[in-house]
Amino acid sequence: MKSKLSMIVLFLIAFSFNGFAQKDVSAKSAEAIKEFKHTNDKISKYFSSAYGYAVFPSIGKGGLGVGGAAGNGTIYKGGSIVGDCKMSQVTIGFQAGGQAYSEVIFFKNAEAFNRFTGDKFEFAAQTSAVAVTAGASFDVDYRDGILVFTHAKGGLMYEASVGGQKFKTEMR
Repeated sequence: MKSKLSMIVLFLIAFSFNGFAQKDVSAKSAEAIKEFKHTNDKISKYFSSAYGYAVFPSIGKGGLGVGGAAGNGTIYKGGSIVGDCKMSQVTIGFQAGGQAYSEVIFFKNAEAFNRFTGDKFEFAAQTSAVAVTAGASFDVDYRDGILVFTHAKGGLMYEASVGGQKFKTEMR
């Protein structure tokens, strides 16, 4: 049991350091946008009408009791790249496994966008994301100027946990 716990702690530490530095993932972000639109073209209206958005092409998540997630992303305003960002997450609760997913966060207005880019932004436990699947109908609205979509890439994770996402940004 002790060796299993040690392996988990080492995994989470390695996982955290791997995503620590902000990286330019703009090419991968552009591919993720194409994948979101290809999976369900109804999301296109959000890309064209949002004040801005942040795209995380690949977020890795894993845990056993205690979990973590991290990923680098690209910030867009008016369809143009204006910065880079990093997401980190810690969760506690019943969880086991690992998965990878893409995430896009839409900002309805300048206030929401500025909260995000001002490094004063984090999601609490009650924030929910809409899973993008083929053919699904989107009847969702912004909450506090924010709308989040995710797209599963692979893996399997069972989870009933509490935690939050924290973001760091660097404008270009």
